Amino acid sequence: MYGAPPSAFVTRRAELALAAKSDGRADDARRIRAARRPTLAAWTANLLLRAEPEESRRFLELGRALREAYRSLDATAIGELSEQRRRIVAALTRQAVQHARDAGQRLSDSVRQDVESTLRAVLADAQAADQWATGRLESALIPPSDFPSGPAAEAGTPRQPPPPPTRSRPQDELAERRRQRQERLEQARTAAEEAQRRLDDRRADHQDADTALRRAQDRQGQAERQQDDAQRQLTAAEEQLRQAQETHRTAQEQLNEAQEDLRHAARDRREAERRAHTTAEALTHAEQEAREATQQLKRLTRRRTDPSEKP
Repeated sequence: MYGAPPSAFVTRRAELALAAKSDGRADDARRIRAARRPTLAAWTANLLLRAEPEESRRFLELGRALREAYRSLDATAIGELSEQRRRIVAALTRQAVQHARDAGQRLSDSVRQDVESTLRAVLADAQAADQWATGRLESALIPPSDFPSGPAAEAGTPRQPPPPPTRSRPQDELAERRRQRQERLEQARTAAEEAQRRLDDRRADHQDADTALRRAQDRQGQAERQQDDAQRQLTAAEEQLRQAQETHRTAQEQLNEAQEDLRHAARDRREAERRAHTTAEALTHAEQEAREATQQLKRLTRRRTDPSEKP
């Protein structure tokens, strides 16, 4: 969830919470829903931890070494490690910015400064180092004004520099006012970060809702176009069916007419056959009568021309 881009955090959180709830892990679902969307600087610091695990491990070891040097007040070690600290913080900040750019996020100067501030806090404070090591930072970390010393440094107690020499009352009052002003400043920064995070969450929610609306509108438009296409196809099919029915009706009428003509022709043929048979018999009879009449005529003619023939 924390590895997703900031714009996808809210959606990914909802998906994971729903999956946990569906699996019967109600407590996990509540914890997931309670997770806050990280600021862009915190997301970049988390991204660096995931993208550069070996570099991050060495960076955490450097922090432990620096804090140990401050506890032991080893001036030589402090000088050497501080120079190393500056170089590594600058290098890791550049790497973090590049990883963010590769992931499609361009960082402003203020966000870049917050990333660098977070890395310096990781070096200076064990509690900050532990938070960053989880990969789930929600906001940028603020480093102490100076490294702490003594056993309390690793325990994560309030970070204070070594006690200064005894000062006069006005100096103490001035130091107290500065401390209070610094405390108010840090509180204001925290409040501003919280407000910015809430604003980012609302913007992300609005962006997600706007994206969902556009997708729904696109799906509706596509569905309407599909409905129009289907309606046109149905109308064309109905027209084709109507024409086919009309063609079928015409063909049926033609078939009926042809069958009626065939019946009439068959009847006429039978009648003609009867007539032909009748006339054939009459012709045969007439031919027989004609032959008999011819023979009779011949006999009568011979009698008239031959006196010896008896009548």
